[in-house]
Amino acid sequence: MKLTGAAANNYFRQPDPSHMALLIFGADPMRVADKRQQAINALVGPQGEEEMRLTRISASDLRKDPALLDDAIKAQGFFPGHRVAFVEDATDGLSKVIAAALADWQPGDAQVVITAAQLMAKSALRKVVEGYNNAVSIGLYDDPPTMADVELALKDAGIAPPDRDVMDALLALANSLEPGDLRQTIEKVALYKRGDDSPLSIADIMANAPQSAEVDVDDVLEVVATGQADQLGPLLRNLYAQGVTPVTLCIGATRHFRRLHVVASDPGGPAAGVGRLRPPVFGPRRDKIVRQASQWGRDRLEKALTALTDVDLQLRSASTAPQNALMERTLIRLAMMARR
Repeated sequence: MKLTGAAANNYFRQPDPSHMALLIFGADPMRVADKRQQAINALVGPQGEEEMRLTRISASDLRKDPALLDDAIKAQGFFPGHRVAFVEDATDGLSKVIAAALADWQPGDAQVVITAAQLMAKSALRKVVEGYNNAVSIGLYDDPPTMADVELALKDAGIAPPDRDVMDALLALANSLEPGDLRQTIEKVALYKRGDDSPLSIADIMANAPQSAEVDVDDVLEVVATGQADQLGPLLRNLYAQGVTPVTLCIGATRHFRRLHVVASDPGGPAAGVGRLRPPVFGPRRDKIVRQASQWGRDRLEKALTALTDVDLQLRSASTAPQNALMERTLIRLAMMARR
């Protein structure tokens, strides 16, 4: 079976030990590794690897010796407790090997945890796992954490819910960090506040946050496409400080708005248009593209692309106008256009 949303997040925290398999897949290796580690720790505990109740199998080793997984599932350990056979970086090419091992699985055998990169809906590996009622498949998508994710991370760290302004600061920090970095930052905050009964403050967060939270082009495009012009200046300063050029930003913006234009121009509407994108998009990111394309509409997207084409020609010309200012002015115009 397949889990999504809150049910998936709850499963990572409390996986069912009676299930035979868990498949975690996604395009972001760090996000996949973070959730995999969370699930395995919940299943075998912090001493699981030391007590040899966790067997790691790489995809390359399993291709060379298909019996490795079946042996790991059936092996009996020296220490009592739940056992896990972990297959790392699996692909559809291993679907038959994994299918054969799961077909022979019995209660009491080691639970199988599998990680993989992004898998299509028709993936053979997904079909193997999702075909069982006592096996779970969870896809992870490259989207920023929600307020609920931050609240859950605070709860896991034993931190009482803070005031709204502190939660807003944490959410802003979460949007600029990798998932693993956010978890580590909240754990640092919990240690920092140990023995301190005063409410969590923004100063406490900043004292434990990474010194430089990098932003990328997608952060800027999200702000522009949703009309948040007031947030554009700080993001652009950070982006330029990281060495990203206005030309690179212009190329990324043009690509994004062309994608929105394709979706908005589909005769079947944005919901149908997003399904025609190549490479395909999945999960919440797919919903975000549909929402933005519906909000902008084809006509305004064409105006946006015209503005981006004009600034691209200026940036590549012999003009002596400051490139950063040219690009920022165009993005502000687009952000204001999104509000109309």
